[in-house]
Amino acid sequence: MKTIRIAIAGYGNVGRMVAQMVGERRAEDLAAGRDLRLVALLGRRGGATDSAGLGALEPTALTGPTGPAALIAAAPDITIEAGPSDYQSGEPAASYIRAALGAGSHVVVASKAALVREGIALRAEAAARKVQLRISAAAAAALPALDLLADSHRGAGVFRVEGILNATSNVLLTAMARDGQSFEVALSAAREAGVAEADHRNDTEGYDAAAKLLLLANFGLGLSLKLDDIARQDLGALTPAQFAHWRARGEVPKQVARLELTGKGTRAEVGIRAFPMTHPFAGVEGGAKAVSITSRDMGEVFCTGHGEEPRATAAAVLKDLLRICG
Repeated sequence: MKTIRIAIAGYGNVGRMVAQMVGERRAEDLAAGRDLRLVALLGRRGGATDSAGLGALEPTALTGPTGPAALIAAAPDITIEAGPSDYQSGEPAASYIRAALGAGSHVVVASKAALVREGIALRAEAAARKVQLRISAAAAAALPALDLLADSHRGAGVFRVEGILNATSNVLLTAMARDGQSFEVALSAAREAGVAEADHRNDTEGYDAAAKLLLLANFGLGLSLKLDDIARQDLGALTPAQFAHWRARGEVPKQVARLELTGKGTRAEVGIRAFPMTHPFAGVEGGAKAVSITSRDMGEVFCTGHGEEPRATAAAVLKDLLRICG
């Protein structure tokens, strides 16, 4: 039986769901010869550690030390970073990831901020230390966009990636285009449904989709894009006249992240594009996401999905975890 010590850094909705799912599949993992042992649960205000293993504790039970020092002391084989992080600083995720890599731990990352700010450097450090840095959950969660790029299209000559990568903006555009709601009414309804954050700008101004496109480009295709390289369009600036024009033409507007690789260089953007009803993107509604990958050798491959959160993101974390376990 192989014991694999796991620490979860960031114990919000995703972190708690990961802990819960590790417990749910314990019998399956033991049967496969894996003892997945949670040795540290580290929240923002407190933590819990136990070398004998922990269950999915309530946040109020995390009363011990937390932070990168507590992570290093727990000596995990694999660190799961799953907490909310600030795009301006990348913290607290960046400190956790650097500490884990420095201690020789493999890392699975669910949040985007640290990867957007310093993912290229973190990627290089992981390679230098011969540990794995996996980020499926950060790059479109349950939608296997990163898998399609890094594995399924390896060597195929990818030259275009397009995706509906932000569920909140897709919900808003569906309500505005199909139901004729104003931006304010659609946003209020999305907030009441728990779909939109109090500060919606990361979603509606294209930052979230741009961050995911950056991760797909840098970790899926080995590029070195920066967030400032990706042009963005504000969904909130759309006018009723534009929606009326699209309805008259039988077209459906979507927030689309697009990456083009040409002989002249790389172009990346997040913008609002309208599609005829026959286009696959037109049928991607509500909280669903989709990606289209076009390559020299495989033509166009289209994938869509809609998983319930936070379970879908936690499942992507577990996918990466099991890949590291082998």
